[in-house]
Amino acid sequence: MLMLERMIFERIETRILVGITAFFGILLMVGWVAINEGGRMAAFEERSLARSIERGAALFASACSTCHGNDGHGITGRAPGLNNPQLFGYDFGTGEITTQIAKLEEQRDLRAQLPELEAELEAETNPNIRQQLKEEIAAIQKAIDPNFDGVDFDAEIAALQAQYDELAGQMQQAIANGYDPAHPERLVNVGWAGDLHGFLFTTLKGGRPVSSSYWPQAMPAWSQEAGGPMRDDQLEDLVNYILNWDKGDAWTLADLNAVQQFAVEPARSSGGGGEQQADASPVGTNVRQIMGDLEGVEGDAARGEALFNSQETPLGGVALGCSGCHNGVVAPTAEGLWTRVETERLADAAFAGYTAEQYVVESIVNPGAYVVEGYQPVMPGTFGETLSTQDLADLLAYLHTLGE
Repeated sequence: MLMLERMIFERIETRILVGITAFFGILLMVGWVAINEGGRMAAFEERSLARSIERGAALFASACSTCHGNDGHGITGRAPGLNNPQLFGYDFGTGEITTQIAKLEEQRDLRAQLPELEAELEAETNPNIRQQLKEEIAAIQKAIDPNFDGVDFDAEIAALQAQYDELAGQMQQAIANGYDPAHPERLVNVGWAGDLHGFLFTTLKGGRPVSSSYWPQAMPAWSQEAGGPMRDDQLEDLVNYILNWDKGDAWTLADLNAVQQFAVEPARSSGGGGEQQADASPVGTNVRQIMGDLEGVEGDAARGEALFNSQETPLGGVALGCSGCHNGVVAPTAEGLWTRVETERLADAAFAGYTAEQYVVESIVNPGAYVVEGYQPVMPGTFGETLSTQDLADLLAYLHTLGE
């Protein structure tokens, strides 16, 4: 036997053959592992997610169900449903119809304004006013969409409204529980620029202190960082459990009508700035222009504090909710903000030439322009549409007091 082995392996041809065979065998094994790696990892991730959802279900039952209901449909007058097509942004058609009607109305009104302005221009002799009229006419002509030429606007709007009414008629139970068919997407309604995972995780982490103004008790902060009982991995489990309710395109009107309580969209306050500023315009997002508009506008720090703490609403009519996030956990704390801007932020070369006021204005209307290290870009990007110049001046006046 020993002699046979020596005869076989001492021959160079045999060694080469054995080596080639072993090489290709190894290649086949590595290739098999590589081909199946994706499936193996997918199966692992699926099992991991399933375990996370199971843990989240237990956490929800013990910590959340007393307010949001055992089945996640909410409890009337107490807290909104999370097992809810509105939270997942599903539109049964009423939202799209609302958008179509608004577009038709806009195009109809633009076409109606054009001959009126042209007649004014024809009769006007003042050169300055004529120039203004020409600019307005040019802007309208640019905004008119030729795809709508020849459309019977009133007939189209009436037909769409009939479709809307038919759908809304099938949502009466949901409407009675707070659903707005014209605004079916929760994240859009609150101006959230991120995804649903970020919205849920941020809400769980920092809570929503201002919600005590429209629910019996405020949504608490569950994160240990904010004084709550849960670790971040437990918050992730809760989020995964809630996201597991999503039915994609399979949501039904029965699902919608099963929700016992929909989220409250804070209304325009009766005594606040919203109604008093009915004729005001949003500040927009052009920081240079905003800074010019703020010149000569005196801010009211007391009203700014009320806006910050959602005790009063701005031009847009929806509470800002600043204090709910600016607690040092979800977003930088407001305490000492002005001083930090002057001593830390403006020391950054990227802000050369900025004033503290300019930095804060940009942070409010363009929050994604700079995100403080250690925090996530979760601030809504819609404040340029909901704040008036006076609202902004009041907020700046209040924030300035926090750095004193």
